[in-house]
Amino acid sequence: MKSEYTNRQFLLLLGALLLCGRESVDRAQTQQPSADFTTEMRQITFGPKHTFFGYIGHVRTIPWNRSGRYVLALRSDFQDRMPQPHEAAEIVLLDARNHFKPRVVDHTRAWNFQQGTMFYWNPAAPETQFFFNDRDPNTHNVFCVLFDLTKGRRIAEYRYDDTPLGNGGVAQRGGWWLGINYGRLARLRPVTGYPGGRDWSAHEKHPANDGIFKINTKTKEKRLLVSYRQMADAVRATRPEVDQKDLFVNHTLWSRNDERIFFFVRGDFEVRGARLDIPFTMKADGTDLRPLALHIGGHPEWQSDSVMIGARDKDQILFDVERQAVTGVIGSPSIIPNPGGDIALSPDGKWFVNGYGEQGKNYYNIIRLADRAWTRTVGVNQDGYITGELRIDPAPDWNRDNTQILVGGVAADEQKTRQLFLITMKNTAKQGAAKR
Repeated sequence: MKSEYTNRQFLLLLGALLLCGRESVDRAQTQQPSADFTTEMRQITFGPKHTFFGYIGHVRTIPWNRSGRYVLALRSDFQDRMPQPHEAAEIVLLDARNHFKPRVVDHTRAWNFQQGTMFYWNPAAPETQFFFNDRDPNTHNVFCVLFDLTKGRRIAEYRYDDTPLGNGGVAQRGGWWLGINYGRLARLRPVTGYPGGRDWSAHEKHPANDGIFKINTKTKEKRLLVSYRQMADAVRATRPEVDQKDLFVNHTLWSRNDERIFFFVRGDFEVRGARLDIPFTMKADGTDLRPLALHIGGHPEWQSDSVMIGARDKDQILFDVERQAVTGVIGSPSIIPNPGGDIALSPDGKWFVNGYGEQGKNYYNIIRLADRAWTRTVGVNQDGYITGELRIDPAPDWNRDNTQILVGGVAADEQKTRQLFLITMKNTAKQGAAKR
């Protein structure tokens, strides 16, 4: 009798978990797409703690390690406020071979809900090594960490007392990462910074000793590629109001061959009518600094070595940074209602996903670029975290096989915890065989 009762309890618990996964997503679709592939959505992490990755899967930001066994994530006890400097988040590995069971491997004091801690598997050792940001609890200096799973510990910390830098983007082919001042971001755009991080250039609007740095992952040699003073000088002729604004940068993105870097120069970003928001590119050695002739949306992605995917009006566009011209369009406004949403190109460059929010849910449009076949997923609940520093952006992240996408949302459990969901592509092998 006792065994029978225990089994009944287990079945009830299993049913409840499955129901949570189902009710967290909306099965209704606003439009029926036309494609020979489909998607399946399921919840893979559960409370009581909150689990999230935090950043968009553009420029091959991939949560999975090379074999696909482990998924990187952060875990916290709260989601209703920004973290204080002393509050660490858990760095966990989710084991895809064991129902995504979490294992805590480290902690970080440099994190937020929109960008996490800037996780990136080391391209030189993507099976076992990954980068993340941390901060010194005494000095509040932000620094980058390289962690090795086989050793079970940090094998490198990139600490610079004069310019405490966090990772703003790892080169897609490895060897380098871009350093930015997260203390400055915390002051000027808190949603992308680490509250209380040390800002060594706070006293200047356009400091000559701060900007975007390039760090060698092996030697730890750092070099200032472009300063805020250079950025201001580059736009002053057309935007003279730059002299009244404290500048900062967001979204430092390496091109697919690591020869170019894209970034935004911003000021007064939260001030209505006064915002400065200028997209730039430069070569990876800091030369050929140029503002783009067209603003291509707030979340662009590199499509190739010289072409970016972005937004113009109602279109998802291709923009050639060398020619400074629009060269193509992806989909249409009926397929992609918000081209300025979070976007990511699959690692093989054959699939494209656009995530956007609508009526309290995040939806994902997935397009096969070869023939523009597409589908739209069900919606994932944001549960009120739509704007502000705690918002749950769509932030789609591809796996290495181009078959799954990791996203975040609010679960249907009683506590309404922030959790991870997995979009799995279905029937892609069938359509590939049909083409052959």
